[in-house]
Amino acid sequence: VQLQASGGGLVQTGGSLRLSCAASGSSFSNYGIGWFRQVPGKERDFVSAIRWSTGMTMYADSVKGRFTISRDRAKNTVYLQMNSLKPDDTAAYYCAGRSRWLVGGMSKPDDYDYWGQGTLVTVSS
Repeated sequence: VQLQASGGGLVQTGGSLRLSCAASGSSFSNYGIGWFRQVPGKERDFVSAIRWSTGMTMYADSVKGRFTISRDRAKNTVYLQMNSLKPDDTAAYYCAGRSRWLVGGMSKPDDYDYWGQGTLVTVSS
């Protein structure tokens, strides 16, 4: 499967962006899809994940209440709606996939098998 992330850009503090992660080569079916973010010189941090089959979601504490992950079965796409953005949200955002949901996992980069390219989100103060 190939993952294509898009939707990044420049936004002011308090603004919103919606990131998309589209799959090609396979349907998501039993996949877990996650979003991570990374700033230069730091580790890749977990943001959110969704279990494709059930819609169950996970969020990092830092984004709870501001970000929403969702899926569109018809488009084979996962979205990350980001509201109330802060300068600390500035990073390259990556979507990732695992062919089967890992119970008790899905929050570490090593839990994932497939990665899309990053899309840059810049939040200005």
